[in-house]
Amino acid sequence: MAEVRLAGVNKFYGAAQALHGISLDIADGEFAVFVGPSGCGKSTLLRAIAGLEDISAGAITIGGADVTGLAPSDRDVAMVFQSYALYPHMTVRENMEFGMKVNNVAVAERAKRVAEAARVLQLEPYLDRKPAHLSGGQRQRVAIGRAIVKSPKAFLFDEPLSNLDAKLRVQMRVELEALHRTLGATMIYVTHDQVEAMTMADKIVVLNAGRVEQVGSPMDLYHRPATEFVAGFIGAPAMNFMAMTDDGGRVAAAGVRLAAMAAPEAVRLGIRPEHIVLKPAGSGDLPAKVVLRETLGGDAYLYVTTADSQTLVVRAEGDTELNHGDGVGLGLPAGRLHQFGADGRTLRSGTA
Repeated sequence: MAEVRLAGVNKFYGAAQALHGISLDIADGEFAVFVGPSGCGKSTLLRAIAGLEDISAGAITIGGADVTGLAPSDRDVAMVFQSYALYPHMTVRENMEFGMKVNNVAVAERAKRVAEAARVLQLEPYLDRKPAHLSGGQRQRVAIGRAIVKSPKAFLFDEPLSNLDAKLRVQMRVELEALHRTLGATMIYVTHDQVEAMTMADKIVVLNAGRVEQVGSPMDLYHRPATEFVAGFIGAPAMNFMAMTDDGGRVAAAGVRLAAMAAPEAVRLGIRPEHIVLKPAGSGDLPAKVVLRETLGGDAYLYVTTADSQTLVVRAEGDTELNHGDGVGLGLPAGRLHQFGADGRTLRSGTA
């Protein structure tokens, strides 16, 4: 078993606290993604699991063994970094087997592990090439192969795709997902890109200022965010937010009374761009005007302003004829509205 468990993990840098009492269970074989903005503590948490950062309090167990005080080499994990960190004078084969050579693994066993990793990663034609003769994606696969040959209890990835171009990032996401299915291994992946988190994860851990905001499956977080922060971070484009008031027990936003019932203490209203229904001007729940159109082929995103100058994003068909200056009506289905309190916690989620 290769479950990873954190119990009350704290990390201080002098007087500054980077991690605040984080407790988390990652199941054997699970693909967990730590996601959040820069400075939220996700890489610090990953490095703490790897043993590259000492923790100030708490405990970390891997595969049932307490590794809190162990050196990185004794934790039986393999880490893949943002930089490929390959030896330029060595071939792909030599790079992949170097760690095993240092640890006195038998020659025959080294050859077996390298051959299997090369097969899984489709690196067999490149085993005798040096890194300078490889593409960025191939180099990253070599770095992953170097981790695979260790046969670790868990794989740790620290933003491994950040140096790749957009098309190659998509390709490597697919390859990593396939690798996870093939190996059935526990994987923990750090990224600031919520699209990577949504497409790859079994479990997403959203971090904010060194604290866990929410843990759950991608669609749980998307449809049932626990906080306004999660609602705004998960999803592209982000959820729309509007100030709201209670008008006789119902939601009022942008000065208009809606059909939805207001939750007690609700101060902010949220709705995702794809849940807003475009209607002809003069109809719908809110009047608005288009100020910008972004066309992305099959979809278009309309930036609209309401009567009280709030800007919302609406997803439309890619061939929509609506453009700058056009008036529209916005339908806000009651079952799709999220309501948030002054503390940022979700009071009601739009899950219809």
